[in-house]
Amino acid sequence: MPDLFWWQWALGALCAANVGMAKTGVPGMGVMVVPLMVLTVDDARLSAGWLLPVLCLADLVAIWYWRRHAAAGRLFSLAPSVAVGIVLGAITLNQLPEWWMRKLVGVMLAVHLWRRFQKSEVKAHPIAYGLGAGFTTTVANAAGPVMNLYLLSQKLPKEEFVATGAWFFFFVNLSKLPIYWWNNLISRQSLIFDAIMIPAILAGAVLGRWVLYRISPQVFENSVLVLTAIATLLLFK
Repeated sequence: MPDLFWWQWALGALCAANVGMAKTGVPGMGVMVVPLMVLTVDDARLSAGWLLPVLCLADLVAIWYWRRHAAAGRLFSLAPSVAVGIVLGAITLNQLPEWWMRKLVGVMLAVHLWRRFQKSEVKAHPIAYGLGAGFTTTVANAAGPVMNLYLLSQKLPKEEFVATGAWFFFFVNLSKLPIYWWNNLISRQSLIFDAIMIPAILAGAVLGRWVLYRISPQVFENSVLVLTAIATLLLFK
């Protein structure tokens, strides 16, 4: 059993619930998950390994919830560049301090946001988004904002947006498991912690689906943009 204080368990449960909610209904709700998991585990590098199985389970729940809505064709053009981004992230994982990795992720997101808010129509660049998503998900489990901006640029209905993102992250997160295991970021203690978090993941997933049914497409898009901007700012702290 992981030796955590009660408040660390509470933070972990909050993170798990936010992940569940973000995966099934409100992309961007996981904006605080990465920094809160650092506080939970008290180790910036290990927190990524403790969080990854939580993300995988939440992806599975989201896939089941929205199994009839995925626009898988939107992801095919991303696959090669995502693979390259994952390889670059795996190489970087043990080469750069965690502080520098967070700043790199922050810069990538800032560039994507700047393009998104240009007056001219922003066209998606699959290679740039794929590289960014692959790299950021490997070094910091922080590809959510990058993919959110890419999927927004595709102008998908909110149900397709959530379903397509779930499929993408499910396969990407599965591919990261051996990398994290090889780097000793996943352990028996972390897996016990993840198993205990299952009820919180499911509760968040149910709440996320309930919210998605009740918000308008405009509110959905605006919330994604605002939460992505917040995530970018947090990475520079």
